[in-house]
Amino acid sequence: MTTDSNPIKLQGVPGSPYTRKMLAVLRYRRIPYRFIIGQPGLPIEWGYPDGASLPMPKVPLLPTFYFKDENGVEQAVTDSTPIIRRLESEVSGRSIIPGDPVLAFLNYILEDYGDEWLTRCMFHFRWAFPADVAKAATILPFYQAMNLSDEFSETMQKVISERQIGRLYVVGSNETTRSVIEQSYVRFLENMDRHLHHHQFLLGQRPASADFAAVGQLTCLTHFDPTPTDITIKTSPRTYAWVERNEDLCGIEVTDADWIASDDIPDTLIALLREVARTHMPQMLANAKAVASGKDQFETVIDGKQWKQPSFPYQAKCLRWTREAYASLNEKDRTKALAILEKAGLGDLVTATV
Repeated sequence: MTTDSNPIKLQGVPGSPYTRKMLAVLRYRRIPYRFIIGQPGLPIEWGYPDGASLPMPKVPLLPTFYFKDENGVEQAVTDSTPIIRRLESEVSGRSIIPGDPVLAFLNYILEDYGDEWLTRCMFHFRWAFPADVAKAATILPFYQAMNLSDEFSETMQKVISERQIGRLYVVGSNETTRSVIEQSYVRFLENMDRHLHHHQFLLGQRPASADFAAVGQLTCLTHFDPTPTDITIKTSPRTYAWVERNEDLCGIEVTDADWIASDDIPDTLIALLREVARTHMPQMLANAKAVASGKDQFETVIDGKQWKQPSFPYQAKCLRWTREAYASLNEKDRTKALAILEKAGLGDLVTATV
């Protein structure tokens, strides 16, 4: 059990959108934490005395949480979505999962969209535009340590930028698809702007895990990288302010009445779900088919453009988990949820054969 004297330990860096997501979650839920800045395995001489004692995760992702198992042995755990659900079961109060099962299911879809599609927007804008590359490559090395020599930091700038630019294809970014990604971000901002006219958060007047997933990626898109920051301010200054405001919500008070009703889903939320159907769903389904058939690549069409990228077993798991969440609903709630999905053009997400 986490307490002020026994806070949760997590390791990450300010430049990591998933780290920002989880820090915002912990602050809002008023869960005591100790934030260890850096990448797992960094040397002690870089200023990380825990470097030799903390366990290494199987895959060194950020943030890495350190939870004790049933034997009291510290384990390194990654993946923000299941960590959020674990915290829900271990720490009571200020839940970010709606009590209404249908609303909780819609929240799951929107959280996945933030984690898995908006991150494509973030990665593309950061590494496909010269000004954004220059800023990211210059700043990111110093998130690990302030005392890097000028020579080493310059070397790291070159290493990071060349590696990340070379990985644009991994998120499907290329000259054919760049307009798909960029236009999807603008539409997301336009939809968010209309939604925020009436609702403080995606699912009403209190934040859900989907809000924090969006905030994590948007901390980069709206406040760090110059190209999407400029687009955000011109398109939706309301969203710009929303992101900065939502990084620390420990002071707001909420009640269960602050959630929207699943019987009365606003048109502005349907519009956001339509964007999920337009961009995220086609690649989710195509990726799952490719993984199931053992293919290393997949192709599909998004917004009339050919989309090609490597297939990812993890994202196939994301689709499976979404479908498991849908299957766990009782018959009445499944019927209600499917009606909402079909209104948004998202029915295939849970019904199409993959």
